Amino acid sequence: MEPSSPGEFVHSGFACFVGRPNTGKSTLLNAIVGQKVAITSSKPQTTRRAIRGIITTNTAQLIIVDTPGLHRPRTLLGERLNHEVHETLASVDVIAMCLPANEAVGPGDRFIAGQLPKHVPILALLTKTDTVSRDEVARRLVDISEFGRDVGIDWVDIVPVSAKDGANVQTVLDCLIAKLPEGPVLYPDGEMTDEPVDIAIAERIREAALDGVQDELPHSIAVVVEAIELREGGTLTDVRAKIYVERDSQKAIVIGKGGSRLKQVGTRSRKEIEQILGTKVFLHLHVAVAKDWQRDPKQLRKLGF
Repeated sequence: MEPSSPGEFVHSGFACFVGRPNTGKSTLLNAIVGQKVAITSSKPQTTRRAIRGIITTNTAQLIIVDTPGLHRPRTLLGERLNHEVHETLASVDVIAMCLPANEAVGPGDRFIAGQLPKHVPILALLTKTDTVSRDEVARRLVDISEFGRDVGIDWVDIVPVSAKDGANVQTVLDCLIAKLPEGPVLYPDGEMTDEPVDIAIAERIREAALDGVQDELPHSIAVVVEAIELREGGTLTDVRAKIYVERDSQKAIVIGKGGSRLKQVGTRSRKEIEQILGTKVFLHLHVAVAKDWQRDPKQLRKLGF
């Protein structure tokens, strides 16, 4: 059977990736889906929205929700991101907790394990296995098994995986699908994400803006797409977007000397935006200050949080 239209019954449902910030959740989601649906960065807390990746096979449809990393929040934004994670956890059929092979289990992992609902099947995924030796992978698998016993989680599977080299990516998909209930197809075959176009474009711009910035600046960057206008003839699209930071000093960093960094952001993001829209793109970028927006309810609403 080819589950090509909504309403047909197969095994279908939702899975959720959880873990500390920067444990490889978004990279693994992209590898399983087979295309980029979530931005990635080495900066913690890159993911700020629940991103859904859709995988449709002959017998199943799996929707993987990539969530912001659970953490102890220091801002109102952090509190809202954690709330979004908890809402997601309450509504999925299976959870996969990501634990990186190149880091020991720590207090942050114990904090997250304590937040997980016990009535949902939970897998442990040892991510980033390409960064350590086989012997270290074996030791870390033992550590994760013991960690599960310590925190009262009976892992339904423990899978070592590398999104970078593809090792066991299919195994992770098979394990997640095996825990899905019978249900209808929710998305048309071929659809890989339900992310709105303006959000997808804003995220590509933010990903480019994160490259090379340090300290608190990554957390202070937000992007809003203000207009997407196809020009007459249909071969060129004007995209207008605003990059927000919290202080004037940060604005200067994002723009760079003579506008050099902002130009790099535009060059890097434009190619992916053209893939999303299917046309050539003229990208208009402007940098603005929204003072302390991570702590301001009014500013957060304006920025879509």
